[in-house]
Amino acid sequence: MSEQLLLSNIRNVLARLEETIIFELIERAQFKRNDIIYQTEAFGSVLGGESLVGFHLLEIEKVHARIRRYTSPDEHPFFADLPEPVLPALYYADNPLQPNSININNLIRDIYETEIIPYICLEGDDKQYGSSSMCDVTCLQALSKRIHYGKFVAESKFRSNPTGCRRLCAAGDQAGLMEEITDPEVEDRVLERVAFKAETYCRELSMEGAGPKIDPGIIVDIYRQWIIPLNKEVQVEYILNCFSTSG
Repeated sequence: MSEQLLLSNIRNVLARLEETIIFELIERAQFKRNDIIYQTEAFGSVLGGESLVGFHLLEIEKVHARIRRYTSPDEHPFFADLPEPVLPALYYADNPLQPNSININNLIRDIYETEIIPYICLEGDDKQYGSSSMCDVTCLQALSKRIHYGKFVAESKFRSNPTGCRRLCAAGDQAGLMEEITDPEVEDRVLERVAFKAETYCRELSMEGAGPKIDPGIIVDIYRQWIIPLNKEVQVEYILNCFSTSG
């Protein structure tokens, strides 16, 4: 099995991503909701019909696409029709994933803007549109990578039990697959680790006199309510799409 599919290695990647996600959620929570930055055409036609966050995200992705970020199997853009890379193509000979087009970034962005932002930010408008948008873009990209890493988790779990997974696929048993890929003990450890990191960051900020405007428990709730379930949704979709007809 490819080293990329060792669950210990996968969990190390996901643990590192926690740092970015937790920090950016804390950063974003210092600003108010600033709902205007999520409204299309709120700043006129100069943004091409996108919201400020959408425009910001698209422009960042254009740059990243040109340096071939989205040729990597663990990266997923929020926008299509991005520029071609200016760097020569890389061949990922050790890519363990099956060919697939699974990308739930539209769902991730919608949940982030309509559910997570109201959950972590105080209602109101403080005019900090640029700073809020910068936090949003970084957080969205980290959330996307963390959630879509479910493909690697799913590939690893499938190889551990191909017979059982194929049987569930053949029956179209999504609930059975969800049960198959769910490990409550691992999920509990993730939540415990996130709680420890969030509490540590918040405590250090408080000691520096810049106390965070978010309760560490809210960050744990975001993992529990959205990040872990969406990761598992990707896992089930990957197994169903890639192994339903495989022999």
